[in-house]
Amino acid sequence: MHVNCVGAIIFDASDRLLLVQRGHPPGMGLWSIPGGRLEPGETDEDGLRREVLEETGLRVRVGRLAGTVERPGPGGVTYVIRDYLATVSDPDDVAAAGDDAADVRWCTRDDLARLPLTEGLLESLTEWDALPPA
Repeated sequence: MHVNCVGAIIFDASDRLLLVQRGHPPGMGLWSIPGGRLEPGETDEDGLRREVLEETGLRVRVGRLAGTVERPGPGGVTYVIRDYLATVSDPDDVAAAGDDAADVRWCTRDDLARLPLTEGLLESLTEWDALPPA
């Protein structure tokens, strides 16, 4: 069974990438971009805005599709994750962990090398040329 999911690749004015620390399985304790499962009948854009708001408190404008990955889940489920570039609607808004996020932070490329990331995240961001500048 396939489960449709979305993720947001968001940079701040200092070219740092927004990551959330997962507060629940799958990936509890690991860092990833904000996102999650789509609700029935929800568009990618609507789901992405909802997930980012729930996890970080930020409102975003959704941009182009950066790429798609498939990840195995429990019970034979396959998560089909479409990751989009997005920008914060109001630059004065402050990111704060909410919903299933244990923490949230803006990360440099060096931070990404030190943090425990969800499987395949760094490789996908590299492939899509969506990493913070070195």
